[in-house]
Amino acid sequence: MTVLVTGGAGYIGSHMVYALVAAGEKVVVLDNLSTGFDWAIAEGVPLVLGETGDQPLVEKLIRDHGVEAIIHFAASIVVPDSVADPLGYYKNNTVNSRALIECAVRGGVKQFIFASSASVYGLKSEPRVTEDLELTPLSEYNKTKMVAERVVLSYADAMTTTVIRPATVCGLSSRMRLDVVVNMLTMQALTKGTITVLGGNQTRPNIHIDDLVDAYLFAFERRLSGVYNAGFENLTVLEIAQTIAREVPAPIDVRPSTDPRSYFVCSDKLLGTGFTPQKTVQMAVREMAAAFREGRLKDEPISYNVHWMRQHHFA
Repeated sequence: MTVLVTGGAGYIGSHMVYALVAAGEKVVVLDNLSTGFDWAIAEGVPLVLGETGDQPLVEKLIRDHGVEAIIHFAASIVVPDSVADPLGYYKNNTVNSRALIECAVRGGVKQFIFASSASVYGLKSEPRVTEDLELTPLSEYNKTKMVAERVVLSYADAMTTTVIRPATVCGLSSRMRLDVVVNMLTMQALTKGTITVLGGNQTRPNIHIDDLVDAYLFAFERRLSGVYNAGFENLTVLEIAQTIAREVPAPIDVRPSTDPRSYFVCSDKLLGTGFTPQKTVQMAVREMAAAFREGRLKDEPISYNVHWMRQHHFA
């Protein structure tokens, strides 16, 4: 089977491509390289440079490569910029997703997996944030994800449609990101010798990138349909810092924060399908620390998406 991975040169997408290749699948990547890099893609996997909303390009890609399944990661992802440019984000994340899945239907694609976000729930007081709760996204970015979910699921009669709502991702990838909470605080400990925590009581659901990619692969191989949360460690930011300090000894500097976001997810539905996570936040920190000490991981500007996109006029 040939799988199209949109955003396959990015942090999660490139890791997904490696997993699919290891599983024996044929893969093709569609990416505009706004946050991805061609060198992050597994060797031998073709890269098509372009936008998911370019229907002639996507239709040709599906036809030429015989695409039978799509895993859709491509999106504009900078939350503050979504507030400044809500229409642009709506176009990139919602309108383009609809254009992509319409091409998939016309091209006879049998399966469409959409990468959403657990933050579509907004702020919840329920102890178990499950897939059937009302969505109250706070940012324009999360609103575009919510609407795109509904678009994807509306095509369930035409193909197998799956929505994964991941927690905050951590761990190593060929295209590394250091602006997500675990990775960022780990790099602080490694390079500055201090972990700076703003607030600390905010809860964040977390998932190791290996487990997230395995969850997508599991959904792909078993043709799961519907909506699934994917997050297995609900930790406060202070607990995350303490976990890091156990692997990379460093003092924790707690400062005030105006960020009220605190959310957690329950992934019992995914666990009920037979999926079992294998890794933890602590393992991600340990792996990052080892890679840093071996020179395989560096604190580079390209690993910070907001900085990189603004510098290169993508945001």
